[in-house]
Amino acid sequence: MYTPAPGQAGYVGRRLTDLNPWLEQRAISEPEEMAYRGPDGDEVQGWIMKPVGGGDGPHPLVLEIHGGPHAAYGYALFHEFQVLCGSGLGVLFTNPPGSTGYGQLFAAATHHDWGGRDYRALMAAIDQAVQLDWVDPARLGVTGGSFGGYMTNWIITQTGRFAAAVTQRSTCNRYSQFGTSDIGYFMGDYEFNGNPWDEPDFYLSRSPISHVNRVTTPLLLIHSENDLRCPMEQAEQFYTALRWLGRTAELVRFPDENHELSRSGQPIHRVERLERITGWFVKHLLGR
Repeated sequence: MYTPAPGQAGYVGRRLTDLNPWLEQRAISEPEEMAYRGPDGDEVQGWIMKPVGGGDGPHPLVLEIHGGPHAAYGYALFHEFQVLCGSGLGVLFTNPPGSTGYGQLFAAATHHDWGGRDYRALMAAIDQAVQLDWVDPARLGVTGGSFGGYMTNWIITQTGRFAAAVTQRSTCNRYSQFGTSDIGYFMGDYEFNGNPWDEPDFYLSRSPISHVNRVTTPLLLIHSENDLRCPMEQAEQFYTALRWLGRTAELVRFPDENHELSRSGQPIHRVERLERITGWFVKHLLGR
């Protein structure tokens, strides 16, 4: 009987090794693809993950937003997402306009439009997700880092539909970030509409700090003190404004860490970060 070789049509691979016994003690949530069309006509790819061992629901859902904006999620194991799912939370992650992997026009969709077409596509993802019978529309969370942190800040200034948010290595003032970040001055060449001193109204209109008085969502800010990409002062500005306004906000500063905290930070800090994120959502979305 003919057996196809690897790489040939009809070949079915089989697992040869199982060298991680730790997985036998853990349940892994499998991402399910959730493609949808945004309000601007964009075809957007996303994935949704159910909580582990939580029954039929309804369950809280956390929207995760990637950095960049010119980056992309994929069908892969994200440890942070599994931690959230293991805590009784669903996770939604998508590649909105501005993401890479779908052609140049799609990647360039955020040109002079941070907080516009990308924001509308993310809200469309939420609109579709809450139609699932296991998702509780009253218990939504949002988080992200870098550009995802900017979008988290932006989202909670534009809508009150989220019951909790965690912003990581974020920016809130695009005007001041131009001169304090290691790449801030690149923004005027492409991402934003010219230099901030020439277009102050544009920069400030797309800065979450300009709309901070609209925030009603409890917010946890996670930031590294040695972050040169999104400087510490960005988190301080947003936190100070929120506290001045009497809103629910906490700021966690990580010493001796930079923009790569979640990837290459000290192990004790990476554990602390995950515990802070999970704890905030468990408190505000699960009530414990």
